[in-house]
Amino acid sequence: MSEIRKHYFLPEYCIISEERAKRPSDFAEAVGDSEELGRASCAFCEGAEEMTPLATAVYKDGKILVDTDEKRVRSWDFRCFPNRYPALSPVPAFFELSENVWETRPGFGFHEVIVESPVHGNKLANFSDKELSGLMGVYRDRTSHYRAHENIRYVSLFKNSGKAAGASLNHPHSQLLALPLLPPLLEKELHAIREEEKCPYCTLLEKERTSERLIRENSEWTAFAPYCSASPFEVWVLPKKHVSWLGDCSEEALFSLGEMLRDVLRAYEKVLKNPPYNYMFFQLFETPEYHLNLRLLPRLSRIAGFEMNTGIYINTISPERAASYLKRERRPGE
Repeated sequence: MSEIRKHYFLPEYCIISEERAKRPSDFAEAVGDSEELGRASCAFCEGAEEMTPLATAVYKDGKILVDTDEKRVRSWDFRCFPNRYPALSPVPAFFELSENVWETRPGFGFHEVIVESPVHGNKLANFSDKELSGLMGVYRDRTSHYRAHENIRYVSLFKNSGKAAGASLNHPHSQLLALPLLPPLLEKELHAIREEEKCPYCTLLEKERTSERLIRENSEWTAFAPYCSASPFEVWVLPKKHVSWLGDCSEEALFSLGEMLRDVLRAYEKVLKNPPYNYMFFQLFETPEYHLNLRLLPRLSRIAGFEMNTGIYINTISPERAASYLKRERRPGE
């Protein structure tokens, strides 16, 4: 029997339709995305620093450095630089809002690439503890950097892995877009949160920690398949402590976040055979009622006419069943 499920506190729905359910291996066969993407002449590799814009932050041996026209930093751990083809421009332009039915404003903002490793084809699932905690620190630092800009209201931080997920290179990297506005999706969510007496994410954590959708938890974070999963094997990771953005996270919390992210990605690899995926941080600074969360979406299904026509997604494997597969894949010794 199909089910129509509603999000816990938002007016969003999904359809769980296991009549067309597949085994995890079927998903892997359908959308496997293992082809090499741009290994030759990769601009993100160590030694190719001149092929990118000047880095605005280079992490090396615990220090944060910057490139100059005269010298590019070599032998780095992480490297951040402006996207060569940015969606937004950091140069503000004089502009007057139109007064008719159309609203137009300057495309102001920042678009940055975060290269996660100097090694081409390296995977987060294989990162060491030091590499993962370092990357989580980079995420926090770069979010904090753009938060300090007076005209920035939201920082979109995300990773596309695999061609089907929107990546053009196999070299491990994330992206950051700093926006001068709050996205409608977050505005809607914040409105719903403010109508609740208690943080709905905290309530959600209480429910999911004892549900069959729980995948795993550590000292700081909980990972589960959300009740209203928009796509197969969707996973949410929430901090047990109520914090609204990465800047509120301690060093211990960042280390534990890296561990949790690696655990989930390793489970994806084992169960789904290295699927393309996206993950996105949902965070709001200067908004203490918001609850930071990380959402992972393997690209196992495609949006078609029904989804675009209704905003309702059809999921062919229940989150309960997805969690049962993912929680079997434990780390050695567990």
